[in-house]
Amino acid sequence: MDLTTLIGSLIGLGCVALGHQLGDRLPAPASAALIVLGGTLGAVIAQFPPRELRLALRQLALVFRPSGSDARGLVAQLVALARTSRKEGLLALEKEAEKLADPFLRQAVLALVDGNETPALRAQLASAIELNEQRREPGPRFFEAAGGYAPTIGILGAVLGLIQVMQRLGDPSQLGAGIAVAFVATVYGVGSANLIFLPLAGKLKTKIRAESRRRELIAEGVCAIQDGTNPLLIEKRLQAWLDDAPLRAAGATRKKRA
Repeated sequence: MDLTTLIGSLIGLGCVALGHQLGDRLPAPASAALIVLGGTLGAVIAQFPPRELRLALRQLALVFRPSGSDARGLVAQLVALARTSRKEGLLALEKEAEKLADPFLRQAVLALVDGNETPALRAQLASAIELNEQRREPGPRFFEAAGGYAPTIGILGAVLGLIQVMQRLGDPSQLGAGIAVAFVATVYGVGSANLIFLPLAGKLKTKIRAESRRRELIAEGVCAIQDGTNPLLIEKRLQAWLDDAPLRAAGATRKKRA
């Protein structure tokens, strides 16, 4: 049995019902948060199978972790490997691979040492890049789902608040709590979606794309080494992958015109 379906449904329905039931006993922000955030959490848990849910929660740390992508240093590493290969042969790279801290770069160099032809090597590395992207898909999807559910559950909270208002029309002193819950729930739903969940999903997508681009740079450099390309040409080819390459090229063009 997929327990996340049952657990998520119980959490979502339980939080909405409890927030509505305690609407006149709790402060409006607490009641609205219980309805919107608890309901959204329950809906997202119910949507994802356990494995994808665990992967998504693990990726939350990526949002706050610095990228730390030193593309120039990576280009320098690949050029140094190309020079070693040119001087000592491909087998000499096996010892160099043991010193590499980047797991994908080490994997790519070892695949190169194994004697794979360039098309097979390129296909192997491309497959590894694609699999890495697929493994990281649950994170953005998790927060996109939360961003989709939160505003709707916020409207649900607003309706529940208005129901409380309608039930207490005979007692004007009790109307304020229901109206407050209605407005605060809407604010929480729209605000959490657009200020928290959707930005987190966008940030994860950006970091996943950056990681894939970094791995593509490694694949390009390793395949160039396999082809026996001159290290200087490899360096020029890989520099085109740097983020500031178009700006530097435009600056060089302006200098020539001047």
